[in-house]
Formats: sequence, C-alpha cells, structure tokens
Amino acid sequence: MKRKVYRWIKEISGYLLLAIVLTSAVDWYRSQDVPLESAPALVSQGPTGEKIDVIAMSYDTPVVVYFWATWCAACKFVTPTVDWVRQYYPVVAVSGASGSSERVKAFMQAHDYQFTNINDEHSQLFKQWGISVTPTLFIVKDGQIKSVTTGITTPPGLLARLWLNN
Repeated sequence: MKRKVYRWIKEISGYLLLAIVLTSAVDWYRSQDVPLESAPALVSQGPTGEKIDVIAMSYDTPVVVYFWATWCAACKFVTPTVDWVRQYYPVVAVSGASGSSERVKAFMQAHDYQFTNINDEHSQLFKQWGISVTPTLFIVKDGQIKSVTTGITTPPGLLARLWLNN
C-alpha cells in the first residue's frame, strides 16, 4: 500500500512539474514583445471621472493591469477572478477591440463586473504594452512590471503573484 501511495505521489509530482514548466514556457513565449522593466504609462480617466495613473498607484500597493476583450473565450474564466481580486488590490482593466464604450459598459453591467475599465477601442494601449494575446495580466509595483501572465490563471495563482510582489 505504501508503495502505491509513494508511486502516485511521485507520478503526480512529475505531472505537476511538467505543467509548471510548460505554462512558464508558454508565458515566456507569449510575452516576448511585452516591456519587462518599467511599465509604460497608463494614465486615463475612470468611468466616474477620477484620474487613473497605474504608475502612481503602484507605489502604494501592487496593481493588477488586465488586458482583455468581451469576445475572448479564455477571459470568461479569468475575468471573474480579476473582479474578485479588485476587492483587495487595485485593478485597472483595458478592454481591446470590444466595440464602443457603451457596448463594453453594457457587457460589464450584464456580468456585474465592478473593476475599473478603460475601453481601448482601437487597441492603441494593447500595442503600447506589446499585447498579442488576451487575457494578459500584469502585476505592477513601484512603476516596474513584476509579473506577466497570459491565458487562463486561477484565483490562487493570481493571489500568489500579488503576494510575492507585495
């Protein structure tokens, strides 16, 4: 019985290590065009008129910068996590190629998303940040990009990245 348990633990550990290596390689490949040191400026006006300045905000606490789209299939899994995290950390989302601001606002209301969002109708911010795939999440702290993740992430994965960079 002990041998079976040991073999299962060994096998599961191997698969887990393989999954970590593969997802890290995919993240690295997808984020080759992303600035990895200083975060590009991201200054805008929020939906209620407040000034949004990611770099300034990041000197107080890590900021999640979330690039997504209303049509993105993977975003359907990640966006609820981002919305949940906004209760604990500042989140600035950028929706790209998702239509007019009214359309994006209606989409967010229909899904009850409460995070701050900037509608990047013509994907100019996407280009500035080197985004080639959605969703892409950045953790910005002290004006520096501390973490980049592309594709699906889990609540524990996002929280771990935030805690490591706090």
